[in-house]
Amino acid sequence: MTKKQKIVVVGGGFGGIKAALDLADKNNFTISLISDKDSFRYYPTLYHAATGGKLAESSIDLKEIFEDKKIDIIKDSAVKVDRTKKILIGKNGKYDYDILILALGVVTNYFGIKGLAEYAYGIKSIEEAHRLRDHLHQQLIDDSKPDINYVIIGGGPTGVELAGNLPHYVAHIMKKHSLKPTKLHIELVEAADRLMPRMPKPYSAAVAKRLRKLGVKLYLGQAVEAETADDLTVNGKKIKSHTVVWTSGVANHPFFADNGFYITEHRKVSVNKYMEADEDIYVIGDNADTPYSGMAQTALNDAAYVADDIQRRYLGKNRKEYKPKKPIYVTPVGNRWAAMLWGNTQIYGLGAWLLRSAADFKAYKDLEPWWKAGKHWLATLGEEEDCLVCHPKKV
Repeated sequence: MTKKQKIVVVGGGFGGIKAALDLADKNNFTISLISDKDSFRYYPTLYHAATGGKLAESSIDLKEIFEDKKIDIIKDSAVKVDRTKKILIGKNGKYDYDILILALGVVTNYFGIKGLAEYAYGIKSIEEAHRLRDHLHQQLIDDSKPDINYVIIGGGPTGVELAGNLPHYVAHIMKKHSLKPTKLHIELVEAADRLMPRMPKPYSAAVAKRLRKLGVKLYLGQAVEAETADDLTVNGKKIKSHTVVWTSGVANHPFFADNGFYITEHRKVSVNKYMEADEDIYVIGDNADTPYSGMAQTALNDAAYVADDIQRRYLGKNRKEYKPKKPIYVTPVGNRWAAMLWGNTQIYGLGAWLLRSAADFKAYKDLEPWWKAGKHWLATLGEEEDCLVCHPKKV
């Protein structure tokens, strides 16, 4: 009887989970999934979690996902890989492997801008999103009025999505806090000369028009220089604010540079035509230098490909080269409005928003059976608050 291969997957995001799930159905492997978190984070909805969305839409316990799968879930962080001995070294233990799949995701990059790490809020994790949401409420409790300015840095998808939701959300919680309606000052700062700079110009223009309609002031082609406890400096001008949210800037996980992986000019890991960065080491998702890297759809596509390739190798079948799949881009901007790019087709408004909602369900379905996926998808339509002013029954 052929010995089962040990597959170690590192990363509890889209790529890591999808790869583990696809391989778990095979009888040829033993699977270990290593993650530094107990739950999967659905990053596309974190902007909503920061503005009153339910926890269930952005977080799924790993034990729930792998409930009926023969997968060993290990909470640890990867530190070093010994390629000769085929051992992954973590903070808490050592793990031998036959094949290693690395899907570590990215980390926040402040580009050395003074004060951002200390004073800016973020929404790259559940904890960050809830910290921002709690701050918005506490500020109303402490000052009995909104901030002078709410400033979002970054005109990419996350910044645009948050800026689109923030005007309605702040107005909504002001009403809950029994405060009189007032004009809100919400600014979005982007270093490029247009929003969503990687998208076609008409897409950028439509998103900008929508944000302005929602009352968001745009600072385009403006460089952030520093932040203090009381203000943000943009192109030499100080903007008073105690609510600055950094959504711009990520860097590849430091594990790769620390372990001698070849990093390309795009600051991603170089992989071959089979998604391998080294012998028996696959790198997928946000970490790999492939077209469309950085998208959830890409991570899922990478994972499915790698799982199939590993199975082909094990069975002695011919390997197929990796083929990137162009994702569908959808950017929600406020309630029931989104921009979509599907190939060369651009769609704006309610139709695009509905398609995004359907895409969320599909993303959950890629990780869980439809009845579990439906539960998390329904959570995207609900609201949840911890604020005792908004929900005094929680006292």
